Amino acid sequence: MNNKLGLGSLTALVIGSMIGAGVFSLPQNMAAVASPAAVMIGWLITGIGMIFLALSFQYLATNKPEIDSGVFGYAKHGFGDLAGFCSAWGYWFSAMVANVSYLVIVFSTLGMLFDSPDAPLFGAGNTWVSMLGASALLWMVHALVLRGVQTAAFINLIATFAKMVPLILFIIFALFAFQWDTFTVDFSGVHFGSEHGLWDQVKSTMLITVWVFIGIEGAVVVSSRARYRKDIGRATILGLLTAISIYVLVTLLSMGVIKPTELAELQNPSMAKVLTSIVGPWGKYVIGFGLIISVCGAFLSWTVLASEVPYLGSKDKVFPESYGKLNQAGSPVKALTLTNVCIQVSLVLVMYAGSTYDTLLVIASEMILVPYLLVGAYTLKLALQQKNRGGLLLVGLCASLYGVWLLYASGLSYLLMSVLLYFPGLYFYIKAKRERGLVIFSVKEKVGVFVLTLLAIWALGLMVSGSF
Repeated sequence: MNNKLGLGSLTALVIGSMIGAGVFSLPQNMAAVASPAAVMIGWLITGIGMIFLALSFQYLATNKPEIDSGVFGYAKHGFGDLAGFCSAWGYWFSAMVANVSYLVIVFSTLGMLFDSPDAPLFGAGNTWVSMLGASALLWMVHALVLRGVQTAAFINLIATFAKMVPLILFIIFALFAFQWDTFTVDFSGVHFGSEHGLWDQVKSTMLITVWVFIGIEGAVVVSSRARYRKDIGRATILGLLTAISIYVLVTLLSMGVIKPTELAELQNPSMAKVLTSIVGPWGKYVIGFGLIISVCGAFLSWTVLASEVPYLGSKDKVFPESYGKLNQAGSPVKALTLTNVCIQVSLVLVMYAGSTYDTLLVIASEMILVPYLLVGAYTLKLALQQKNRGGLLLVGLCASLYGVWLLYASGLSYLLMSVLLYFPGLYFYIKAKRERGLVIFSVKEKVGVFVLTLLAIWALGLMVSGSF
């Protein structure tokens, strides 16, 4: 029991996983694609959708205690091994890219605080100095997690409390500086033009809002390490309510401090610029250092979550057996190493490609849509199997509809991009099946792989032709 996680640690893991870098860039990210009216509708849709998704997690954690491999375990039990693997791969890839984005935004923030116009040292987090600094931080956290998940969870608990201070300060100052005339100056987004009407603006907010809620399943992913099963659902709901309150206040209050058209042009982390306009130059340092603390905490959370995926996948026989081995401290060494080596390679690619935080945000958000959809679909399937026509059916139906809506709102190009990123993962799945002497694909799964292959070829063709 001493090595198990209690309600406080689980809730901190959920909050720490969700509230990372995204909240500090929300003002600019949202203002760049949507008007105040569209942002309000977007948050309403996302809030309702995420509540139903959280309720799905709560129900499944309580009523399916035999499934302790989290998000992807539900997909496997509901729809077969291949669906379970795809959910695990998408979740792992999203977590890995999220960690890359955290490292990039940390050093981009250092650039905002300390770079001079004539000699940009850290830049947008994609210079060679930033890459070396990010690499050092990456392997320090690697060594920390090797000491045990419990140690990492305790440090994350402290970081979660620390990150709340600048966020609460920002909300208080922005509340007093809020101007209704500023907020309503272009309430429906006329400046976006007729080609980006209100509904198109709402759709454009979806990947951003999903991005800041990634991590809602944090307690579910480490469910096998929870002290009490009932704490998993409680931690998920508490974390969600905390995060959504902060996100909505930060976004809407910022649009009442600086005109949305001007807000859209700010450098990220844009929250720093907003607070600076209210309190003066020291505002950017409060937010800048708050972001670094926040992101380091989130990075630690996501390192734990990402390393759990190949480990749990190995236990479920959809990842090779070697990824299921633990060290003496209970950490999955090979799964952790795979994750961090991929992050290291990605950091080098970011430097050479000049990629930014916003690019990584889109990739991480898109890759997690399928895992979320499958959780809702499994809840709906259980409701139908149990002939439950009450609350469970409503939760499963609404969570599934929200998952479908997210795939639609993200757009065809991003959906095809995710297919390309799912495709290489089949190597691990095939290897896992072969080394255990199991049938690799069922008849239905062969059809699924064939469709996936065709979509990947289509996506590759679009990429080569520059149509993406």
